[in-house]
Amino acid sequence: MTTLADTQPPEQKQMAGDGGSERKTKKKKNVDSWRPAGQRDPFEMLNSLPEEKQQEIQKALHLFSLAPGLPKTLQQAKKHTYLFWDTQPVVKLDESITTHGHIIEKVASVRAEPFSLPKGFSWDILNLSDPTLLQELRTLLNDNYMEEDDNSIRFDFSLEYLQWALQPPNWLAQWHCGVRVESNKKLVGFIAAVPADVRIYDTEKKMAQVKFLCVHKRLRLKRMTPVLIRELTRRVALQSLAQAVYTAGTVHPTPISTCSYWQRPLNLRKLMDLNYPGMRRDMTLQRALKINRLPESTKTPGLRPMLKKDVPAVHSLLQSHLRKFDLSPIWSPREVEHWLLPRDNVMNTYVVEADDSALTDVVSFYSISSKVLNHPAHTDVRAAHLFYIACSRSNSADLMEDTLVLAKSKGFDVFCASDAMDNRNFLDTLKFTIVGNSLHYYLYNWMCPKISPDKVGLMLPN
Repeated sequence: MTTLADTQPPEQKQMAGDGGSERKTKKKKNVDSWRPAGQRDPFEMLNSLPEEKQQEIQKALHLFSLAPGLPKTLQQAKKHTYLFWDTQPVVKLDESITTHGHIIEKVASVRAEPFSLPKGFSWDILNLSDPTLLQELRTLLNDNYMEEDDNSIRFDFSLEYLQWALQPPNWLAQWHCGVRVESNKKLVGFIAAVPADVRIYDTEKKMAQVKFLCVHKRLRLKRMTPVLIRELTRRVALQSLAQAVYTAGTVHPTPISTCSYWQRPLNLRKLMDLNYPGMRRDMTLQRALKINRLPESTKTPGLRPMLKKDVPAVHSLLQSHLRKFDLSPIWSPREVEHWLLPRDNVMNTYVVEADDSALTDVVSFYSISSKVLNHPAHTDVRAAHLFYIACSRSNSADLMEDTLVLAKSKGFDVFCASDAMDNRNFLDTLKFTIVGNSLHYYLYNWMCPKISPDKVGLMLPN
């Protein structure tokens, strides 16, 4: 166990013991006379410890941060006090909405100066075209964004994935808000948004899609999250936009829809070896392998990877399909190219080409790896996440089974999906299991009736 003494400077530990003489203490002090006066940087102190002790401290901090914890259900949320969200233009938890429209019609003026941060911190605009800044962001997210409760598995976003998620057409560098420590310029906070056109029932709105809200785990008691949200809201308002859409795993005022996460194992031996979250514990490996066996090859005629020449046809197919949902994106051909055209280690998209060369179906999934900590045999988990699927001729369950076969052949360990869109048509059939986590959808400064999961057609890679 790591004690307070383990994080004390050497001279303090010697003075605290019973064996150091005054002469030895003075000599040590002379050796360290180059140190600046005042308290040592806590980040420097942590980084100077052995890796094993760093992980012990991080695990303890993570466990402390879980209590009392943010609500994850509506019932829990109704007992929670929301000091920040109660000041924002969002629907209240006890409101029943039957109309559509702005909550605040028009903001009188937009603050010109950035919001104030706690002393010792400053804002920074992250131009992610700069490889150095992109790597800094990757380090922050991979170390602090999300991890399992036992600190055993942690996201490992690739640089290519972050570029894809945060630099779509018309992206704005000023919407990538960073927070740095003034003394050493370390990046310790981030929130981002990208511009998007979204259809909400019959209304089309230009708005911001908010992504990757992240605060360094050792700074979460400084209440930086509300300041990050206010500052991003200010920057979005400077572009004359008043609405935003975002998702979260926790509940605050007020979700317009809630979807469930499902997953389907592809590499059963590895997942069971890792005790991977959501894996069934009530069957042997042999029985699990038998139940989850997949065909050796795909069966859908004309199934092939999407090519750049397919963009117009995929755009037409997808936009026609998405119109039936109450919450969906409105993409230009350029956005279809960005979001769906295959990219190594990021995006996989397949189309079905009929005998007459028409494209009849499309399915896509993106890749996120996770780092496995302190396991003797495994270092990572590769997860495929279902993005969009649209079928005009193929059976969705058949096309999705082929997608599982393709993902497994590419070395993915698990396939993840939500019960949004028409996904319930195949989740049970293809042996997906619900994992207990929920994804809540939110709108900022817009009210509308609740939307059921099967009417959600907006996927937000995050």
